[in-house]
Amino acid sequence: MSVSAELVKKLRASTGAGILDCRKAIEQSDGDLDKAITFLREKGLALAAKRAGRQASEGVLEMYSHGGGRVGVMVEVNCETDFVGRSDDFRKFAHEVALQIAAASPLYVTEEEIPENILDQEKQIAEGKARQEGKPDKIIPRIVEGYIKKYVDETVLLRQPYIRDDSLTIQDLLNDTVAKVGENVIIRRFVRWGLGESSEEE
Repeated sequence: MSVSAELVKKLRASTGAGILDCRKAIEQSDGDLDKAITFLREKGLALAAKRAGRQASEGVLEMYSHGGGRVGVMVEVNCETDFVGRSDDFRKFAHEVALQIAAASPLYVTEEEIPENILDQEKQIAEGKARQEGKPDKIIPRIVEGYIKKYVDETVLLRQPYIRDDSLTIQDLLNDTVAKVGENVIIRRFVRWGLGESSEEE
């Protein structure tokens, strides 16, 4: 099929992918823009997996202050080279991650960082609540499972819906950035301070 420049332009605006990648995605999806976006996202996911084991020690410490200094965020985002660390795509991603942390107050970067005792505690809370509401024993494990999934989605940065587009998660945004910059990208760690919060609440 012939691919119009207009369609390529639209896809590039939506995804930030290169011209050749956009052309190929449109061809693969028979001109369906939504399918082309999915194709590019999946490609980004495959690229992210392929690059995941590579050393990433360059990058940036992004700092962000919100609400006239009422909320402050510092996040370390790493990549493989100083060249990419200074690129617009990488810097934009680091800034968006800082905004996300300020707005959505995650507690962990990845699911693996959640301490086992915290998960156990959350399971007990969910089970106790379900029993209090008189739910049948046989469906309680499913209720607990749903509650834990919601807890993880809310508290893990990579699982959170992106504040600018809730059809994406931060993991999707990370995968798209890896596809754009062509290097492994890692959100290493972050801190978020709220004015008047005690250290226990952070």
